[in-house]
Amino acid sequence: MSLIPDITELLARARADLRMGVPVVLTDDAGLSVLAISAESLTAQRLADLRGIGEAPVIAITVRRADTLKARAYDGDLARVTIPADADLGWVQAVADPSDDLNAPLKGPLMTERQGSASLHRIAIALTKSARLLPAAVVMPIEDGRGFAGSNGLTLIDHARAAPHLTERSPLHEIVAARLPMEVSEAGRLHVFRPEDGGEEHYAIEIGRPDREKPVLARLHSACFTGDLMGSLKCDCGPQLRGALAQMGAEGSGVLLYLNQEGRGIGLANKMRAYFLQDQGFDTVEANHRLGFEDDERDFRLGSDILKSLGFKSVRLLTNNPNKIAMMERTGIEVTERVALKVGENAHNRDYLATKAAKSGHLL
Repeated sequence: MSLIPDITELLARARADLRMGVPVVLTDDAGLSVLAISAESLTAQRLADLRGIGEAPVIAITVRRADTLKARAYDGDLARVTIPADADLGWVQAVADPSDDLNAPLKGPLMTERQGSASLHRIAIALTKSARLLPAAVVMPIEDGRGFAGSNGLTLIDHARAAPHLTERSPLHEIVAARLPMEVSEAGRLHVFRPEDGGEEHYAIEIGRPDREKPVLARLHSACFTGDLMGSLKCDCGPQLRGALAQMGAEGSGVLLYLNQEGRGIGLANKMRAYFLQDQGFDTVEANHRLGFEDDERDFRLGSDILKSLGFKSVRLLTNNPNKIAMMERTGIEVTERVALKVGENAHNRDYLATKAAKSGHLL
């Protein structure tokens, strides 16, 4: 018997460390080791401590952020930006955070590294993303990563063991299900699913008693705190949620999958950063790119996993997003019909909806 954490548990610990501003140690099979810390949660004291170790740190950013800063991304999907010896914490965080790009643009050109492996830097960015932080990490080479981690009480992550877990979705397990009478149907049932990696839980809401042998009216709905709960007019999420539930209630059955992938998978804090950029004149896709994210960071395969777990094989999918349909078909859920869900347009979100249609292919 062993109480030593496995790689899934170590990655969960690493995410928590990065959110608190604690560095983690990353190693690979070639004997390379680096110290990595989130640029967002970095403090002036931590930056001074890193420099006191002796090696020169870099800030790893995604190619999307690098394009915004006109920094050469020699590593393809990321850039390793050299941190000048006289750069302070504000400079480092300005590279990671686009909030002040227009008011106080960084003086370039930014110098980026092109020699050596970027595999550990890639892991660092993946960890910051999965921790719902800005996708940027300060990374510095160290000697004897295992010994350094042990002597400083830091989490140690091995590249070969971690990489598959950062690219594949974690298995989901149903934790509990219970009756939930709702306004749209007194015959409701809520299922809670929890991933093995300690990530956010996802929910399935059954309306009525859907027949598992027939296509079920279903919707994959990504959590939207601002729209679903606060009634935000900047998106159409709240009206879509209520419209889907109402239609399921009217038909007498359906399944709504409520996936905790706020802000197209970037988290609420980063979504608010995107809103701030939208107020500066950028559309929703441009804002995501300036932050260092892709257009859409969600994983809709979660919905397919949950449907299969509940015993459904085919759906009538309430969606305007063709990517959801394609994902369902690829993962073994037959889509017998696309049911349009065109609700919630207003003066505040008209441009947002137009961008979704033009750049993300939504059928609006």
